[in-house]
Amino acid sequence: MMSGNYTSIDSQKVSGSVPAVDPPPFQFSDSNLQTFPPSGAQGKIGGGSRHPRDVDDTFSKPVSGSDEPQQQSGWFKAFSLASYKPYFDVDTIDVLDRIKDSLYPFNGTFNEKTASHPDLYGPFWICTTLIFVAASIGTFVTYIAHKLKDQEWNYDINLVTWSAGLFYGYVTIVPLCLYVILKYFSVPSGFVQLLCLYGYSLFVFIPALCMSVVPLEIFRWMVAGVAGFMSATFVALNLRAHIMSAGERWVLIVASIFVLQLALAVALKVCLFTVTV
Repeated sequence: MMSGNYTSIDSQKVSGSVPAVDPPPFQFSDSNLQTFPPSGAQGKIGGGSRHPRDVDDTFSKPVSGSDEPQQQSGWFKAFSLASYKPYFDVDTIDVLDRIKDSLYPFNGTFNEKTASHPDLYGPFWICTTLIFVAASIGTFVTYIAHKLKDQEWNYDINLVTWSAGLFYGYVTIVPLCLYVILKYFSVPSGFVQLLCLYGYSLFVFIPALCMSVVPLEIFRWMVAGVAGFMSATFVALNLRAHIMSAGERWVLIVASIFVLQLALAVALKVCLFTVTV
């Protein structure tokens, strides 16, 4: 039997054994794979400037027929409703404050208050109200006059058309002519601001038309005179500060504005206030 002690055998001396060889170091060849992301790419998450090609940018482009109108340029703005939207963007409080200022003509601060945001909403409805008030008051008074005299009464449609031509024409043509004159004298003024001023200056004629129902000729002349004076003073005082830069002729321009506004009151008295009951 073999003893329990083991002896070490030198592997190098054993016949048929293979000597141990250290393997050579393994080297990896350069990879042909591209790095990610590419070195020239700019579309990183941290705020790149270019979008990936497969991204759908439908919502980043303006869609035709969307709620947001496309911007117009040049003379095309005059035919776009979006260009007139800021002049109708007022609330009831703004309109009432401006009407209140027109009834206190000696303040002369209307232009300063509306310089940054003139509106056309108030002037449009003031002129429209004047047309219907003038037509209804004139029709009512003539109807009562014919009934008291037992005469046949016929409605005159020309009263509405005449009133519409008078008020719409006056509040458009007169500011336009004044705008051209002020531009000739190099006076800073805006056409929309002049429309706003003249439109609110006509509000005082609404209560004046209502009081013309009283069948007293002298009372009607007084009403027409007070309304014309208030309206003319309101326009003249608010334009005086701007027209003074026109030189010595500013007095003539302001006087012409005042007289023209009084002429409107006389025309209303002769054409609308002269009704006998």
